[in-house]
Order: sequence, then C-alpha cells, then structure tokens
Amino acid sequence: MKSCLVIVVLMVSAVFAGAQDVSVRPGINQAYEAADYRRWQGMFETAGREVFEQHEAIIAALDIRPGMAIADVGAGTGAFSFPLARKVGSSGKVIAQDISPAFLRGIEARARLENLPQLITLLGAEKEARLAPNSVDMVFTCDTYHHFEYPQAMLASLHQALRPGGRLIVIDYERIPGRSSPWVLGHVRAGRETVVAEIEAAGFKQIRSHQFLRENFFIEFMRP
Repeated sequence: MKSCLVIVVLMVSAVFAGAQDVSVRPGINQAYEAADYRRWQGMFETAGREVFEQHEAIIAALDIRPGMAIADVGAGTGAFSFPLARKVGSSGKVIAQDISPAFLRGIEARARLENLPQLITLLGAEKEARLAPNSVDMVFTCDTYHHFEYPQAMLASLHQALRPGGRLIVIDYERIPGRSSPWVLGHVRAGRETVVAEIEAAGFKQIRSHQFLRENFFIEFMRP
C-alpha cells in the first residue's frame, strides 16, 4: 500500500512540475454559471446531505478562534460561511469565495439580514482564488476540491493566500469503486490518495485526519 502511494506521489509531482494548461474536468461548473440561489440552497443546506447534517461537528473540530481570517473557497450558498463567520466573531473575517456571482449575491443578502459584516464575498476564477497573498489563517473547502478544473494552479493560489502555518481544510467525497454511489464515481474525479498526493505535491503538509464522516474524508493540511 505504501509503495503504491509513493508511486502516486511521484507521478503527481511530475505533473505539478510542469504548467497545467488543460482542465481535468471540463464543464464541471457549468451548472452554477446561471445558478438559482434558492434552488441550490435547498439542495446544499438540507437534511440528507452528510456535510450539512454534520456541520456543527465539522466546525467544532477546526479549533477556530475569534479574530481569525478564513476563506471559504467554493462557498456555494454559504452553508459553512455563516457558521464560520459567527465563530470568528466581529473581530475576525470570513471570505465566501465562489465562481458563481448568483451565489455571492445570495450570501451578501443573507449576511445583511443576519448582521454579519465580518462575512464578505469574493468572485474567484477557474485557475486562482483571487485571495490576497498571506491574507488568511485558514482556507476551508467542503465538497469543492473535485470542482477544481485546474487543481495545480488553484493549489498554488491557495498556498500563496495562506499565512505561514495556516491550514488548508479539505472535505470531499470518498471515491471507492464498489462502495461509493454511481453518482460519486461518475462525478468525482479522484479519490483520497490522489487528492492527498496532489496537495502534498503543491507544498502542503498533512497534519491530521478526522474520521467521523462516512461519505466524505476530512483532512487538514498546513502551509509550512
């Protein structure tokens, strides 16, 4: 098993050594280009979706302190942006980043209603998060990694955005042939081993893994 992982790491490192100009999943984000915020909110923020049902446990596991700066990359409808913003408090900042302007407009409207001025939005791009360098203590991603069309370029962008010692949180679907659903096997590009190898090849160090999710893996990385 270990030898297989070493081979995966070496192969991914070779890919990351060159420029990434080709999308690994062309068109995977097209459904969000003209998104209906309320429709997607009903899909993302609902019982039956494991990460939403477990969002309190996920937030509690992150050791978030008041005053932290966090980027919720691929925020979607803000299912995690809002509890993260409440957790960092008025002295902190949460940046809800997404490639969908409709999602960001929906988050902005809700943030005003809930009086969360520490929650702001940022329109991202396919190859970069557009976060300022050394600007955040944590980058949080949930069921987002498999939507990165250009993972090498995006990971480089996230590495640059994190302060030294900052954490990258990756929660994404377990992709296991024979166990995962046909939808996951068709929709999700890579399993846990490949994802970890890609992230480590981008200069991150894995620091811990949480085991309480069934359908998703939950791993923390650090920018050294």
